Amino acid sequence: MAVKTITVKEEAYNALKSKQETNESFSDTILRITKRRPLSDFYGVLSKETGERLEKAIMESRKRRNAAHQKRMKSATRELRER
Repeated sequence: MAVKTITVKEEAYNALKSKQETNESFSDTILRITKRRPLSDFYGVLSKETGERLEKAIMESRKRRNAAHQKRMKSATRELRER
């Protein structure tokens, strides 16, 4: 097993130390807190109402982004045709 030495600020060390569980090495702590979690782990975290508001905000943001993209594409196409 390869071992690497890193330097961190004392504030970062203390933050990591505060996340450390009993009898857990720093390596184990880092691996645990940086591990990707399946989306299903978050099921039920938001209330139904909050989830619906979030979904609506995401959909509205996507609509604005798509409209802006279409506008840019039309402009670029127009400019290319004029050349």
